[in-house]
Formats: sequence, C-alpha cells, structure tokens
Amino acid sequence: MIQPLGHPTGAAGLLDAESIAINSLLMRRWDSSGMQKFTMQNTPDSANPQKARRGLTRVWHAFGYSLAGLRAGWYETAFRQEAVASLVLLPASWWVGTTWVESAMLAATVVLVMVVELLNTGIETAIDRIGPEWHALSKRAKDMGSAAVLLSLLLCVSVWAAAIYYRFLA
Repeated sequence: MIQPLGHPTGAAGLLDAESIAINSLLMRRWDSSGMQKFTMQNTPDSANPQKARRGLTRVWHAFGYSLAGLRAGWYETAFRQEAVASLVLLPASWWVGTTWVESAMLAATVVLVMVVELLNTGIETAIDRIGPEWHALSKRAKDMGSAAVLLSLLLCVSVWAAAIYYRFLA
C-alpha cells in the first residue's frame, strides 16, 4: 500500500515550500509486517537515474562511477604520485610487517592517504565549480582538506618508520 504524505505546516500553521517539495518525493509505505517506512519516490523525471536502479544493476553502475572517479583522480598530480608510491609500498608492506596485522596496517595507511587525497580533490573540485572568486569559506574548506591529507601522510610515515625501526634496527 502506497500513499503520498500530507502537506506539513510550519510553526505558524503556514505551508513550508521546502517541506512541500521534499514531502512530494516521499512516499509512505508499509512492509509485510505492517510497519510504516518512508522511501523516496521514483519519479520518471528524476535528475539522478541511479535512484531508480535496484539490485545488481545499481551496484554495477555504482562501480562504473567509482572507476570514473579513479580516472578523474589520476589527472591530479598528487594522487598520481601517491598511486605510484603505493605500487612500491603495498608489496613492501608484506615484507616489512612481521605479522599479517602489521602488514595490513602498513598497507592500510598507504590506501588511507590515497582515499583522503581523493576526498580532498573532490572538495577542491566542488569549491572551484562554485566560482573562481576568492571567498574565506572556500579557502577554509580547501585548507581543511589539505590538512586532512597532511595528517594522513604523517600517520603513514610514522607507522612505516616504526615498523622499519622494529623490523631492522631494534
């Protein structure tokens, strides 16, 4: 059983335009146990066709979007440098680590740097799309993304330095 939600009213009893717009996409549904749940309505004119996909089709398309993101990241110099370094560091993690946990932690720090770099690139790309003019909030967002990359790099270097010290020098 599917039923559109009623129109919400604001604190003053007036219709809130934003609530109506969001509410028009929500559908009230009941599952087999009779519990009520809310889901997004699949409208044919939806701006995002991914929302209408289900099952393996959705997973397949999401995988394609992920590959497109990796291809886009490859055009960033910093990501390319980290990817090339990972080609050396990931196999080396199994040689430097004395247990599988140590090896996994060394590999995880390398992958973490690449993940944070992709997120930072996404933030910078979104900020650049807004406009080329300088704004304090844009600078702040970009600086925080850069700080996240720095912290992930410091974590990676410190974990690798400790592992190399205990494996070869201690």
